[in-house]
Amino acid sequence: MAGDRLGRFLEQIGGWHGFEVVNVALDDELRPDAFGIPAAGIIIALQPKTGEAPRCSRCGAEVRDVHDVSSRRVRDLPIMGRDTWLVLPRRRVQCPQCGPTVEAVPWLDRYQRMTKRLADLIAGMAQVLPLKHVAALFGVSWDTVKQIDARAMAARLGPIDARWDQLRLLTIDEFAIERGHRYATTVVDPARKRVLWVARGRDEGALSEFFQALGPERCARIEAVAVDMWAPYAAQVRRHCPNAQLVYDLFHVVAKYGREVIDRVRVDETNRIAPAAGPGPIRDQRRVIKGARWLLLRNRTNLATRTERVRLRELLRVNRALFTVYVLKDDLKRLWGYRYTAAARRFWHEWRHRAMVSRIPALRRFVAMLERHLDGILSHCRYPLHTGLLEGINNKIKVIKRMAYGYRDDAYFFLKIRAAFPGIP
Repeated sequence: MAGDRLGRFLEQIGGWHGFEVVNVALDDELRPDAFGIPAAGIIIALQPKTGEAPRCSRCGAEVRDVHDVSSRRVRDLPIMGRDTWLVLPRRRVQCPQCGPTVEAVPWLDRYQRMTKRLADLIAGMAQVLPLKHVAALFGVSWDTVKQIDARAMAARLGPIDARWDQLRLLTIDEFAIERGHRYATTVVDPARKRVLWVARGRDEGALSEFFQALGPERCARIEAVAVDMWAPYAAQVRRHCPNAQLVYDLFHVVAKYGREVIDRVRVDETNRIAPAAGPGPIRDQRRVIKGARWLLLRNRTNLATRTERVRLRELLRVNRALFTVYVLKDDLKRLWGYRYTAAARRFWHEWRHRAMVSRIPALRRFVAMLERHLDGILSHCRYPLHTGLLEGINNKIKVIKRMAYGYRDDAYFFLKIRAAFPGIP
């Protein structure tokens, strides 16, 4: 009597549609459960409900003729901390339309050895935990968790080119995938904050496959693309998107200014006073300049302590060249605040004049470089795009990579990135 009540209870909560419980037993073999405590597994025997005809798993039609029957052992969600196994007959039916095929079981995929809800739980845990931990928690292999997670992400994301017909704006950037200057390229839809494409490398080939998948018609609809000043990216955009405006964003220009101007001037000034750097004030000045790299590259508003602010002020007071390039860096940022191209161009000419009369070689070279990219910089007036969103995405990518201690499979890693940024509706 108690066994019958247990069977009915399990049948009610089990959700095994089309089947009923005929027996419940404990596995004789003791194994550690998810928490490391030895426990016996639960084995639940099921059989098809009387009077319910099986359905074809291909066309869904009811079928009366059964070709053959085999027994299958399937894993389900744990019960009371114990592994739960279902033993059920799988019938191969003779469908008039499809021929011999396995019957449809709504809570079990065709060839799977675990129920859909257990697979869904594993996939959900894999979104927030490393695969190794999920595998240990459920007592399955690492490869099994990976396959379940990849299949769930692919189903959730749908076709890779879903909603690509609506694309009008793009942002493109790279992130470090391995040590040794190994990079991957990311393409993002800034309107929906969605990662569209991830490919290894930062050369023209990394982007050409994306534009080929996008197709000529959809490429022609692209109006603007935000990129850094990396020549292969710009070349691919010009080649495939004839109507797109290149937009060079503030972040990368200022970062380039820091590397090519401020760093260069700081080193030049350190070397200039080196011959006279004996004991005394000149030696102290050289030491301050040499160790002030991050102080000069950081925004003034980001200086956290009074000591840093005083140190920066004293540094700029005693060195004219560093004062000039530091002030011009802050002024250059104002260029991205304009929304009218004519006003932005006037500001550019004024800033350019101040930079050229400074007679600082590194600054003059930087001005010449910006002159070649001026159209892309001024495009920001019409298309206020930037790669700030991509920088945030790249930071999240680092977290994904660190959580898994790296990925050996690029396809799976890139699928993880797309699933982390599916976009807004």
